[in-house]
Amino acid sequence: MKIALLGYGKMGRAVEKIALKRGHEIVLKINSENRDYDITDADLAIDFSNPNVAHKNLYNCVENGIPVISGTTGWLAKYQEFIAFCKQNEGAFLYASNFSIGVNLFFNLNEYLAKMMKSISGYKVEMEEIHHIHKLDKPSGTAITLAQQIIENSEKKQWHLENDSSENLFISVIREEEIPGTHSIKYVSKVDQIEIKHTALNRDGFALGAVIAAEWLLGKKGVFGMKDVLSL
Repeated sequence: MKIALLGYGKMGRAVEKIALKRGHEIVLKINSENRDYDITDADLAIDFSNPNVAHKNLYNCVENGIPVISGTTGWLAKYQEFIAFCKQNEGAFLYASNFSIGVNLFFNLNEYLAKMMKSISGYKVEMEEIHHIHKLDKPSGTAITLAQQIIENSEKKQWHLENDSSENLFISVIREEEIPGTHSIKYVSKVDQIEIKHTALNRDGFALGAVIAAEWLLGKKGVFGMKDVLSL
């Protein structure tokens, strides 16, 4: 498979390493300085670009009939607009806030636990995410996905970065050193605590999941997520 990398930072380089090991070819590497490029030599594009240019990258792929997967967060205010465009143009798109196989299993576990806790009184839900100091968005896309799952299965109204109301789900955000990503959910009562946690040890898990998703998406039409890839 001929792959275009839209975004050639740390994640782009990690994806390149995994893709080459799996027998694929990288035909295009785009960074923030590349404003004009020809995507048509690629069979598929993988986007880990800056949130400010991700939207343009995705439209360019669909307009040229190139399947694209994206792990870029921070552009999701325009998500529904792009999805409508993709469907109208019979494109192929797969978005995940996190491509790690382990994280997507964690998503399912979080959703299942939230549904169980919905009818149990006496527990307060708490959430924390930790990432490296270079991460631009706050909270992480992974944290937002986890928060939305909890909100859909609780009386919480929305997530918030300030612990200002019992109606909101407070997300504690920490940025330190070179931590790839740690997410934890706690349900705390006066007598005990239930906690689930995912800790990424390096970026290889994210990159491997992205390449697996790309392999799965090739030849398909429509809008998908990692649940489709993993049959969850």
